[in-house]
Amino acid sequence: MRIQMVAESFLPLMNGVTNSVLRLVDEYAAAGHDLSIIAPKQRGADRFLRTSSGRKVRVRRVPSLPMLGYGDVRIATTNVSQLRRKIADFAPDVLHLASPTLLGGRAVVAGQRLGIPTVAVYQTDIPGYTAKYGMPFLESASWQLLRDVHNRATLTLAPSTATRDQLKAHDIERVHLWRRGVDTSLFSPRHRDASLRAELASDYERIVMYVGRLAAEKQVEDLRVLHDTPGVRVVIIGEGPEEPTLRALMPRARFRGFRSGTDLARHLATADVFVHTGELETFCQTIQEAMASGVPAIAPRSGGPIDLISPSRTGWLYTPGQLDELVSASRDLLFDDAKRASFGEAALESVRRRTWPVLAEQLMGYYEQAIQAQQLAPLPR
Repeated sequence: MRIQMVAESFLPLMNGVTNSVLRLVDEYAAAGHDLSIIAPKQRGADRFLRTSSGRKVRVRRVPSLPMLGYGDVRIATTNVSQLRRKIADFAPDVLHLASPTLLGGRAVVAGQRLGIPTVAVYQTDIPGYTAKYGMPFLESASWQLLRDVHNRATLTLAPSTATRDQLKAHDIERVHLWRRGVDTSLFSPRHRDASLRAELASDYERIVMYVGRLAAEKQVEDLRVLHDTPGVRVVIIGEGPEEPTLRALMPRARFRGFRSGTDLARHLATADVFVHTGELETFCQTIQEAMASGVPAIAPRSGGPIDLISPSRTGWLYTPGQLDELVSASRDLLFDDAKRASFGEAALESVRRRTWPVLAEQLMGYYEQAIQAQQLAPLPR
């Protein structure tokens, strides 16, 4: 199959959208499919991507501008006609839109005009972000934009049941469930590291770990309720604009910066409990990575984590905003070694079959479904 991916954000920026595209490209390139990527132009961005199987995948960059306040996030400024030419040049069987908004919105129109079926993968809660950043007046406009993009697509894929239901409630059509895979060969309890543990915490301390972007929507400041708990050491992995504020708020926390690959796997496996504080997660890949590392997880009862965490078995969910529940859940696991070990084993077992090869095969089924739907009843151009 010839698959044209259109990524709203891509390398060198690493985030959930980029990670998903990279994993899928790896899987499909190794299986012999032909791939091309369209992404915003950015300084230092490569024109080719080398996959783990040794294949080169072309990355076609389109003009972009930096997002106000987030210079590393790029807003594509290309138009439909330019995208149409790039897509037609590759002549794909299907368009894959990764977290489509502005670039993806133009790409889906280009796909319609070319008669190419489109699978739109929803990943970012933009309407929720507008409210979190003090712009609730843009929430309705954001949903209108998403409706226009996704209802033009042949299929929309949501990463969790809560997100699927949310999309349907906002009149987005043809929504299906497609979760994310986790690399269980990389994230594993075998990476637990005694020397790293000694570097991060004292012998008597338990480690609460957060991994993710240090931005307002992630609500990392909520970890302050655990920061001063005796016997607890908060470890924060990630980068972002909120880092100076968080350092001042939690001076005892260990800030480890951006980590990836085996280094990230080693940190996760060395944690005692993983806590994700954001309430706007459509999925939350880092929870899966922690669970694959044998670490129980705690998160708000909102969005993607509802599907990932089984309360009283693999971790705990707390009521959004109720930080006393976060403290209680954390204490329940941090200071009960037997319970924590039992939850960790169950967490690992729960993600064993959520590998990227399995999820890539499922996605290929959605591609084929979109192609068939386009042949039977093409959407209006």
